Amino acid sequence: MYLEIITPEKKVFEGDVTIATFPGSDGSFQVMNDHAPLISLLKDGVVEYKSKEATSQVKITGGVVEVLKNKVILLADGISE
Repeated sequence: MYLEIITPEKKVFEGDVTIATFPGSDGSFQVMNDHAPLISLLKDGVVEYKSKEATSQVKITGGVVEVLKNKVILLADGISE
């Protein structure tokens, strides 16, 4: 599936991943290929995503994620160090 992580300042990540884990407002959840359509609010926490090369993490300060037809778009409020 294709993942984009975008903040108001820049595009943080764009590429193919096999799985992604998000800090949902009601608890963390994972998205894989062929996931049902979904829109969810995210809270402050770590987004983890796995590509064929490596596993990466980004700490966000909240946001919204949309899953539709193997395309995942994360609109993050911001990235914290």
